[in-house]
Amino acid sequence: MSASEPGGSVAPAEFRAALGRFASGITIMSTLQDGVAHAMTANAFTSVSLDPPLVLVCVDKGVRMHAAVLDCGYWAVSVLAGAQRPIADRFARSGRDLYSQFDGIGTTAGPKTGCPTVDGALSWLECRTWATYDGGDHTIVVGEVLSLGTGAADDPGALIYYSSHYRELPGD
Repeated sequence: MSASEPGGSVAPAEFRAALGRFASGITIMSTLQDGVAHAMTANAFTSVSLDPPLVLVCVDKGVRMHAAVLDCGYWAVSVLAGAQRPIADRFARSGRDLYSQFDGIGTTAGPKTGCPTVDGALSWLECRTWATYDGGDHTIVVGEVLSLGTGAADDPGALIYYSSHYRELPGD
């Protein structure tokens, strides 16, 4: 590296604090591996392209969801409403029982992939993995949107993450 190039590294706590000032929506990403549903809470989710319709989500390489989504190649994302914080909390915890993690949560199998979508979500998308990229301790998974839907016509507000806390963004 030359003297004119910036270099060095930032402290993880400072990085987290700076990015904590960016509000993001909360989603549940789900997939199926050998007929078993896997899921995780994700706020690193965004649109990529309108034509073709592409989205991305970042998956921690150290969680069981990582192997499941790469193995299956199909996945769904449910955008959570403000009142769905308990669902976000549940799927953010590691070590939960794989076979009972959806107990008490209403889901609907996606029409194209069968991956579970969360009932009452603001919207949902089913995707086929388009590409993956190394993202340090995460894998960036880009998906082609195969089908999608939106929730009820009324706007119940969204669940967001800001400054290390879940918050409700009021609807209309």
